[in-house]
Amino acid sequence: MERVADVLMPVVPAGSSILLGLSGGVDSVVLLHLLAQLAPRHFWKFSALHVNHGISPSADEWADFCAKLCAQNSISLQVEQIDITPLREKGIEAAARELRHSALARQPADFIALAHHQDDQAETLLLQLLRGAGVKGVAAMPVLRSRIGTPPLLRPLLDVARAELEAYAQLHGLQWVDDESNADDSYPRNFLRHRVLPLLEQRFPACRTTLARSAHHFAEAAELADVLAEQDAQGMFDGATLAVSRLAELPALRAKNLLRWFLYRRGALMPETARLEEMLRQLCVARADAQVCIAWGDWEVQRYRGRAYVGCVRPEPQADFRVSWRGEAALALPGGGLRFVHCRGEGVSAEKLAGASVTIRLRSGKEILRPDAARPTRTLRNLFQGCGIPPWQRDGWPLLYCGETLAAIPGIGVECSWQAAPGEAGVKLIWE
Repeated sequence: MERVADVLMPVVPAGSSILLGLSGGVDSVVLLHLLAQLAPRHFWKFSALHVNHGISPSADEWADFCAKLCAQNSISLQVEQIDITPLREKGIEAAARELRHSALARQPADFIALAHHQDDQAETLLLQLLRGAGVKGVAAMPVLRSRIGTPPLLRPLLDVARAELEAYAQLHGLQWVDDESNADDSYPRNFLRHRVLPLLEQRFPACRTTLARSAHHFAEAAELADVLAEQDAQGMFDGATLAVSRLAELPALRAKNLLRWFLYRRGALMPETARLEEMLRQLCVARADAQVCIAWGDWEVQRYRGRAYVGCVRPEPQADFRVSWRGEAALALPGGGLRFVHCRGEGVSAEKLAGASVTIRLRSGKEILRPDAARPTRTLRNLFQGCGIPPWQRDGWPLLYCGETLAAIPGIGVECSWQAAPGEAGVKLIWE
């Protein structure tokens, strides 16, 4: 227990809330037992989340087990049901992992605790090496991983072997559930766990420890590569896009390193080496007016006005798309989210909005707007070009209509007759 406390105390302030991802397996049950003891001592608020994937016939029994376990220990538990069907083409393991992490990221907590241990670290390293991953791909899972917009991930058991966790559970009389799929060595991770690693241990008894140590070395190398990329990106990265000119002027190795860093910063899946090299080539050498688009998985990189953009592949917008707005703070729309921020002296007049039938629609091609009373009416195409909106984003850009009047375009402007006057209550539209 003190080993876990030593890991957590330097990074988790008193009063912080920790949410445990509880599967019901021995590793997460041990971490729950440890955190339940440590939380009162360090004034941490502790709760748990169980994600029911519905894959196993025993899935509901595992959820019931977690509920009883948490009730016995007076720990608040939330159970979230997810459906992996939409992501099944990625593979059951990958789909379940992605949806599980998404469920955890949505929770209102200061930290998310996961029960990954030393054996997981070794298995992950081998898997990534066999996939041909780069330095970042084979780098160790960190004890603390900060993420933009979501709670940081905590992994306090990374230096603890699975055998130690099982011994702790038996010593304290803990109960847990066994996932029958863990015995199925048709899954790559299980194949390594049950066949490859035991064989390696016969010749290299400390292989799990040394593999985990190697992962830490790779993590250090990846950190140095990131430091170099940040230096190369200085003044060329605006938080969303990267200047292609910088990629073109760097030596090939540093250009690839910068491009990987850019993709990682934008949360994109890392492409294979051949795809990355083709991406770099097209971004740098295609003629200025060429429409560059390189896709891999659900992601794509494009170029516009000398800058590289990366994002998820967007569904084709529906020409007749229409959603009513009834005062919500935000609307989830195809390709993004639209927020409505109350303010004064800017945005759309709140009074006029209150008396209108407000809908969100998409571009049809004939829209006009006059955001400045001192200047003529402009076409939507002209406005998009003036604001530097890439062509592939335009058809899916939301338009706010009041009745049949185009009143505002988020990030572009508000029709002058619908603008909030100085000091008047207004509503600002933010498209993300």
